[in-house]
Amino acid sequence: MIRNSLGIEFVKDYHPAGSLAPRDIVARAIDLELKKTGEENVFLDASHLGERVKELFPTIYATCERFGINIAQDQIPVVPAAHYSCGGLITDAWGQTNIQHLYAVGEVACTGLHGANRLASNSLLEACVMASRVADKVRKTKPTSVAFNLPAWNKGRALPTDERVILTHFWDEIRRLMWHYVGIVRSEKRLKRALSRVTAILQELDEYYWDYEVDANFLEVRNLAQVAWLTIRCALSRKESRGIHFTLDYPKRSDPARDTIIW
Repeated sequence: MIRNSLGIEFVKDYHPAGSLAPRDIVARAIDLELKKTGEENVFLDASHLGERVKELFPTIYATCERFGINIAQDQIPVVPAAHYSCGGLITDAWGQTNIQHLYAVGEVACTGLHGANRLASNSLLEACVMASRVADKVRKTKPTSVAFNLPAWNKGRALPTDERVILTHFWDEIRRLMWHYVGIVRSEKRLKRALSRVTAILQELDEYYWDYEVDANFLEVRNLAQVAWLTIRCALSRKESRGIHFTLDYPKRSDPARDTIIW
């Protein structure tokens, strides 16, 4: 059961099933409660399970115990997590993308099994069914060798970086932008604000690319910025609420469903 700092189960104000409502509804209820109260977290109360909780959830029990929380008796501080995408690379029924020998499975893939919501049931279906099919396909595929004639890397006039702090700053800014503006509950105003800033970050990273020597840290930050940009563009193009995509400007689901594809 999920409670606020006053010990009140507030989720039932948003859905009659209360804490047993679908995951996206519970996450939105927590997000709205935190915004309303200014609290940093709500609490998950599993004390009604008593000592059985050790048998049912041994891993999380041990983890919480390391932080001084006995979940058989204490309330667990929690916050919702944002799943920014469910389905990305389009595949066929065997996990094959449009690039030969490149397969995708799980939340990175758009196979048709996952759906618009991130639930344990369809995640398990995706992992069990598609992982097995991809493994079978790869085993049956005749290995081929591909020769690459890549020229030596020419760094031009790029210098060793003396401003690595800028990458740390961008990484943190992208994380905060996505959480506050593209997280559990969205609006076009917040999405446009996030898009403007992420676009500016990408431009600055492009300048960085030509001025300094490239390393793994830079590539990671640039990849984060590009994925953030695509996520925001997709969110702005969808004029409805469906599954984990919920926007205040279009709270209803539109039918029939359509895919959001950004080329």
